[in-house]
Amino acid sequence: MTDKKLHILLAEDDLNLGFLLVEFLESHGLHVKLYRDGESAFNGFRNGNFNFCIFDVMLPKLDGFNLAKKVKSINRNIPVIFLTARGMKDDKLKGYNLGADDYITKPFDEDELLCRIRAVSNRMDVEVAGCNNVFRIGRYEFDFTNQGLKLENETRRLTSREAEVLQLLCLSRNNIVRREQILTAIWGENDYFAGRSLDVFISKLRKYFNDDPGVKIENIPKVGFILSCTE
Repeated sequence: MTDKKLHILLAEDDLNLGFLLVEFLESHGLHVKLYRDGESAFNGFRNGNFNFCIFDVMLPKLDGFNLAKKVKSINRNIPVIFLTARGMKDDKLKGYNLGADDYITKPFDEDELLCRIRAVSNRMDVEVAGCNNVFRIGRYEFDFTNQGLKLENETRRLTSREAEVLQLLCLSRNNIVRREQILTAIWGENDYFAGRSLDVFISKLRKYFNDDPGVKIENIPKVGFILSCTE
């Protein structure tokens, strides 16, 4: 697409939550338009220039599942995240079968939503406004877009998942990034096996920074991780 900035169509009938999400996401540089029901959301999609959708499932006039089906009939590649108070397995499977990219059960943390938006957009040809892609980490330079970790004249190529984990740590440098936040944003689930996989990736990343003792990825047991470094 020619405009790679993220323009989000948000369909949410709870106005308090809708306004809260608009304010939060726009404070992070995203463009968001709120609609209160499925029909107006679909009309807005047809007449607008959106490249990302977030739909509540229980919408009036046209529910989120049918809204997604109609939107996907126009653009089958557009990313869709469902928001819902319904956490039933059958509902989630229905959403994924419609082509959903993620599924968040209410109540949720706004930071978790932002991380999931970033994780989905990183897999698409969409750039999240305000989301840095090059980071200085002590003596290292991390280029997320090209999955490169550079030290002086040598560059190590990271795997996609290594780069995604490191980006989340960089975006919250010196602050805790919760395990469940990383797991749901990148693995799409928070279970034992995904958790063990995350621990392996953290161990690998620590080794990549061995040449700069000022860079640390601290484990906060049962909580998460903190990336810190001395400049």
